[in-house]
Amino acid sequence: MSRDFEELDYRKTPMGELTLRRRRVLSLGGIDIFEVKLGEAFLMSSLFHDVEVALADLGLAEIGGEACDVVVGGLGLGYTAVAALKHETVRSLLVVEALDPVIEWHQGGLVPLGAELTSDPRCRLIHGDFFGFAKSEEGFDPGAPGRKFHAVLLDIDHSPRNLLHPRHGAFYEREGLGKLASHLRPGGVFALWSDDPPDDEFIEALDTVFIQSHAHVVRFPNPLLGHESASTVYVARKAAGGEE
Repeated sequence: MSRDFEELDYRKTPMGELTLRRRRVLSLGGIDIFEVKLGEAFLMSSLFHDVEVALADLGLAEIGGEACDVVVGGLGLGYTAVAALKHETVRSLLVVEALDPVIEWHQGGLVPLGAELTSDPRCRLIHGDFFGFAKSEEGFDPGAPGRKFHAVLLDIDHSPRNLLHPRHGAFYEREGLGKLASHLRPGGVFALWSDDPPDDEFIEALDTVFIQSHAHVVRFPNPLLGHESASTVYVARKAAGGEE
């Protein structure tokens, strides 16, 4: 029997102290929950992953039946990446993660979805700065500068206003979103997870760059609080036509 609490890894990183821990919640039937913290902020819990899965499903639903190349920004516990790979139309997946220990957790099988994710030949885990890649001319694939993708799914900051680092803020403005869109194929999709309700100002920024956008409110059970919680998934589509 596993212990009720275990710190699986602790690292000092340029973004702060990173911790992976497992704890058993007796009030929920003794299930094991994996949690990621950066400093005092909770980044991810395996107890809540409905919206991370919805991020992949809602974003890729806009692609249709076309074989597609996808970028996931932020690895976390792997739920968005694994959900994307369940779509048979996904022929390649790049997962960009700024914190190298998070990649090591998956490669070493320290987190539940690690083996499933790293054994899929369509998937590559890349250690790098998603926001730096987004604003660069070279884009997200270090092995193929200028490569364009059918979809980019992003789950890094808590929301466009609640950032892990102030330098991420420019990405969520018109110019930053425009640079991101330049790495999408015509008709490509950008989808974003947010822990806040729909943000009208951010939707306006999306609408200056993309031909259409939607804010989906995703509700999910919160057994710790005894009621539903909700997050937002934004989905925006680039205009079709033009050069790829």
